[in-house]
Amino acid sequence: MKLLVIEDDATTGRYIARGLREEGHIVDLVADGREGLIAATAGGHDVLILDRMLPQVDGLTLLKTLRGAGSTVPVLLLTAMGDVEDRIEGLRAGADDYLAKPFVFGELSARVAALSRRPQAMEAETVLRAGDLEMNLITRTVTRAGQVLDLLPREFALLEHLLRRKGRVQTRTMLLEAVWDIGFDPGTNVVETHISRLRAKVDRPFDGELIQTVRGAGYRIAA
Repeated sequence: MKLLVIEDDATTGRYIARGLREEGHIVDLVADGREGLIAATAGGHDVLILDRMLPQVDGLTLLKTLRGAGSTVPVLLLTAMGDVEDRIEGLRAGADDYLAKPFVFGELSARVAALSRRPQAMEAETVLRAGDLEMNLITRTVTRAGQVLDLLPREFALLEHLLRRKGRVQTRTMLLEAVWDIGFDPGTNVVETHISRLRAKVDRPFDGELIQTVRGAGYRIAA
C-alpha cells in the first residue's frame, strides 16, 4: 500500500514510517498540515495517518477540507488527544478510525490494514439516485423526472443525508446531529419544517412519494 503519514514530531514520524516500510509499504512522511494537505489532495494514497495537533494547518481542519472536497481516502487520526469528546469530534470531522498516543505499533499496523479493506477506499459517489430523483454532488444540482429543483443549502444537505441512507429510517436526533450539528434536542420543529419544504419541492409536483414518514421513528427515502 501507499501510505501518507502527517506527523510533526520527527521521532514519532520516523518510527511510524520505518515500521510501515519494513512491512513493505510505500510511505510518504510530511511534518506539517499545509504540506500534508497538498500531499493528501494530490491523491494516490490508500490510507492517511494523521496527527491532530499540527503546525500551519491543524489535523481536523485538514480532514474537513479533504472530506469537503469529496475525498474518501481512509484516515486514521493518531493523537495524544484521547478523551471521549476528542474521539467523537475527530470521527464526526470525517476520520475513519482514532488511535490515541502512546500507541503500540502492532495495533497501528493492524488498524491501517483494516482501513484499507473498508469500502471507503473506493471512488466516491458523485451522483445519488432514488427513482426518478437524481442529485449530482459535483454540480450541486437536483432533478426529478428531468426537472431541476431549486433547493436551499440546508434542504440540499438534508436530502443528501437521506439519499445516502436510502431505505433506512433516520430519526429526528440523527438528522439534527448530521445536518444541523446539534448534539441535543433543542425542542424546535426545524426538522419537521425542512422536511415539509422538501416534500413541497421533491414530492408534491410529481407522481410518487419519495420522502416517507415512519410513524414514531423518523423519515426515510423510499428504496
